[in-house]
Amino acid sequence: MTTTQLPVLAILGGTGDLGTGLARRWAAAGYQVIIGSRTQDKAETALADLRRVMAERGVSSLNVQAMENLAAAQAADIVALTVPFSHQSSTLEAVREALKGKILIDVTVPLVPPRVARVQLPPQGSAGQIAQSLLGEDVRVVSAFQNVAAHHLQEGRGLDCDVLVCGDSKEARGEVVKLVEAAGMRGIHAGSIANAAAVEALTSVLIFINKQYSTQAGIRVTGLE
Repeated sequence: MTTTQLPVLAILGGTGDLGTGLARRWAAAGYQVIIGSRTQDKAETALADLRRVMAERGVSSLNVQAMENLAAAQAADIVALTVPFSHQSSTLEAVREALKGKILIDVTVPLVPPRVARVQLPPQGSAGQIAQSLLGEDVRVVSAFQNVAAHHLQEGRGLDCDVLVCGDSKEARGEVVKLVEAAGMRGIHAGSIANAAAVEALTSVLIFINKQYSTQAGIRVTGLE
């Protein structure tokens, strides 16, 4: 990848609402996007749906592919993980070698059904810390997008929402901030991967707020230009 080229993006578990929402936004912004799934059939179905939706919005020129998770991770420069917490470790174990030297955007939230509106962080501190520990120093893990409603990502308009970006590498955080902006939001450097615990915990808080007020709330950081 040269400095003049956009990175190739893979979304593992990219067939769900969150993954397809990110895929739509990044593809519309001109990125080459690979939708990853445990099976090729599911990835192909999600790809067909993405093309249909984007065509309805008047966007016909897209550089999007469908692959199984391992092939997607191998082909990408930056990989996003959008699977449920229960599948996080097994998915990462399966693609660990393909992630070496790359940035992993971990979108995992450690929700524990049925009490998803109650903060229940894992003993390791956060899902982001689990990913970094499992993958080691060869992979720069960046935690992001946990506080954005998947429903809003599916929409074609910009979002009045900030995304807190946590990771031990400032350079890697900067690359993810660019992707947040490409998806129509404002990305904010929020410190090391240890700080992902606070961001992930906010998701349960937002779930409670959404139920209480019948809305789809996000977060906004004040005092920044």
